[in-house]
Amino acid sequence: MKILVINGPNINMLGIREPNIYGKETYQNLRELIFSHAKTIGIDVEEYQSNHEGDIVDKIQTSYGIFDGIVINPAAYTHTSIAILDALKAVSIPTVEVHISDISKRENFRNTSYIRNIAKKSIIGHGLNGYIEAIDFLVDSLR
Repeated sequence: MKILVINGPNINMLGIREPNIYGKETYQNLRELIFSHAKTIGIDVEEYQSNHEGDIVDKIQTSYGIFDGIVINPAAYTHTSIAILDALKAVSIPTVEVHISDISKRENFRNTSYIRNIAKKSIIGHGLNGYIEAIDFLVDSLR
């Protein structure tokens, strides 16, 4: 089984960016957590991060026929990107949306999630462990 984990803008700044909201763990800590968990449960995982909407769309499109599931934290694009939503619809790969913080308890504009319309599940506010929950959900639902 192959899972693609996609991270959107500013996730590469974890540990630096608003640690009171996102915590002090770094992007590298996140990557290590994901890869360690994948190895433990015996799946292949690829992690991808971009600050550019079109690059994320391209990555989703090229995942067709390669990946069994997608975990995506579109970050700020959650609230703005119909293009990412449309790419996920186009490839029809089971997808779980993840957010480190509880976006429902933040600014009003963060309550809108285009990705939620296609996601099999949304995991919000569980910190970095939300990624593990998302991977496990996909693995369980795809087996």
